[in-house]
Amino acid sequence: MPEGHTLHRLARLHRRLFVKRPVAVSSPQGRFAASAALLDGEVMTGAEAHGKHLFHRYGAGRVVHVHLGLYGTFVEHELPAPEPVGQLRMRLVGESHYADLRGPTACELLTAAEVRVLRARLGPDPLRRDADPERVWERISRSRSPLATLLMDQAVIAGVGNVYRAELLFRHGLDPLLPGRSLDRETWDAMWPDLVALMRDGVRTGRIDTVAPEHDPRRRGEPGRRDRHGGEVYVYRRAGLPCLVCGTPVRHAEHAARNLFWCPTCQPAHG
Repeated sequence: MPEGHTLHRLARLHRRLFVKRPVAVSSPQGRFAASAALLDGEVMTGAEAHGKHLFHRYGAGRVVHVHLGLYGTFVEHELPAPEPVGQLRMRLVGESHYADLRGPTACELLTAAEVRVLRARLGPDPLRRDADPERVWERISRSRSPLATLLMDQAVIAGVGNVYRAELLFRHGLDPLLPGRSLDRETWDAMWPDLVALMRDGVRTGRIDTVAPEHDPRRRGEPGRRDRHGGEVYVYRRAGLPCLVCGTPVRHAEHAARNLFWCPTCQPAHG
């Protein structure tokens, strides 16, 4: 599932390509057809993200809410647009580009009030200017749940997925199973700006890079990481490989139906 930086990159791109311009909206698949007909030819007034949710704003308080989920993709190309092929949920056509949305978990037309209700269920997003880290700390510091659970709870903090969770915990030497209420305030005050910086870098580059230059395997002449997520990371999807800092094999386990990665030496067990 795409992490929060991906949705912010999409929002930034869609602001550049479509906002303040009339947009042709259609649903070749048909599942969004009635809503698309209401928006077709209207001016898109804004595009923003909150966590893993993307919002396209139009006049009269109409907002298209998109959640890509596990299989959704949003791709953009220069015009002319070819004939639609396959299960195309929504197509946007602007002055110079078009964008195709396929396979999202959600693609729905909401009112501004409904969007407020949806966003009220989400925690602060580190990539938004209105994010309040104190709200996150209040939830974490009162919870008996492990940090590995809390960091992935979108009601606690919006936009963090498996990669940022694993890497943030490693960078701060934290046992993934440490209860939230056992986290000290000094460590949290270091974690939040670190997460903000990592995610902002992800928006800028489209990759998740978390490895400090002195630990980068490429500096030792070793090959860099190669998978669809891109970027150099310490532990994510490195199970069995030596930790880039201490050499201990990276561990893997399933936690709350998601893959969890950590270094047992750099992240010693709590208690």
